[in-house]
Amino acid sequence: MGPWSDGGPDERGATIRAMKTTTLALVLLLCAAVAVAADYEVPQDRQAKEILASTILKGPNYRIADLVVLDGYSQRWTVTSDYGAFDVEGDAALRKLLNEIRAIGELKKLKNSEAFAKGLGGAVKAPFGLAKSLITHPVDTVTGVPKGAYQLMEDVGTTVTNTKDPSEDSKVAQALKMSSFKRDIAAQLNVDPYSSNTILQKELNSVAWAAAAGDWAFSVAMLPAGAGGSIVANVRLTNSIKNVLQQEPPARLRIINDEKLKTMGIPEDLRKRYLDHRAYTPRHDTIMTQNLEGLTGVAGRDAFLTLALRAEDEADAELYTAMVQVLRGYHENVARLTEIRAFKRFTVAQSSAGPAVIALPVDRLIWTQRVEEVSQQLKTGYQAPGFNGRFDMWVTGTLSPRARQALEPLGFTITERVNTRVEVID
Repeated sequence: MGPWSDGGPDERGATIRAMKTTTLALVLLLCAAVAVAADYEVPQDRQAKEILASTILKGPNYRIADLVVLDGYSQRWTVTSDYGAFDVEGDAALRKLLNEIRAIGELKKLKNSEAFAKGLGGAVKAPFGLAKSLITHPVDTVTGVPKGAYQLMEDVGTTVTNTKDPSEDSKVAQALKMSSFKRDIAAQLNVDPYSSNTILQKELNSVAWAAAAGDWAFSVAMLPAGAGGSIVANVRLTNSIKNVLQQEPPARLRIINDEKLKTMGIPEDLRKRYLDHRAYTPRHDTIMTQNLEGLTGVAGRDAFLTLALRAEDEADAELYTAMVQVLRGYHENVARLTEIRAFKRFTVAQSSAGPAVIALPVDRLIWTQRVEEVSQQLKTGYQAPGFNGRFDMWVTGTLSPRARQALEPLGFTITERVNTRVEVID
């Protein structure tokens, strides 16, 4: 017997009609839901050749894999090289890596030179007992100084910025000298002396020890100049940051950055928590501090620094340092900013011209449910003195056509590849 066998024909007919109507309604709702869902984009893997020029895809010592994985915000790259394979997240990280690979090649060339061999021979007479070993088998740490038992017995500080008077201990003096050479070499090659690239660290440390410990008349002129960055409106700040990173050891950088943050009115506890943060290197701290200093008269710099404490790793640290550089660039080149406010994991800065400014260091933004939710929250929830209802979204990468189409009616003006307009150090 069927499910409707207890009723009469009319009742059964009415039941069937009601079920059909309900089913149709459900089908229509499902179709509507599918249509809405279809309006969103999902991350799609891309091909490197669609993004980069052919001259970049392959170099003398490297090759970029064609598969580029997109998570909706950042592009993940795989690079094979003569020195190993690398996976990096973000276009800025790729640019930095390619420059580091070039630098590794130049350092290896230098180590095959007669001058380097002479320095290695002179290292035997150096006061630092392990100097020759440190040249031929360098450690891959940022300082280039062995730790653990060696540090305990030799009484060499855990960083090359030990506060002892260098004249009191030849080993410390030698480490300080090595550190100075290393910063000079990194500056000449335009690479980060605090880079997490362990292969680069080994090569930098090896050459720096040879220069410091041997009788090698080292000169940075022996190395080619590093690759240039983006063409930007003003390179004064970039040069200032590079100069201080080259000239000052980490301990001194900390003092300089702390003084600058103090002058801005950043509370002592917040300054200490930021400068102690494990995700930020002295280079990050210097870029962050000098760009915050450039936001003259802008309220909420402490709010930005508090937000930056949420960084969990190097990728996050790079994101926040890029974010503050974009805000400073807007402040100096477009319209003065008046206040910075934290919103979710990014910031909204109010401009004196009326629009609110959103700095987004992303490679490729697509239209997802999350992006729509956040943009709607901004549209309905953001208020500030002088706000005219418009948003200037400055993106270091690009937006999909669908994302642009959806955001512009909500009051968002999109500017892409802003690192070609303002100073942004990778």
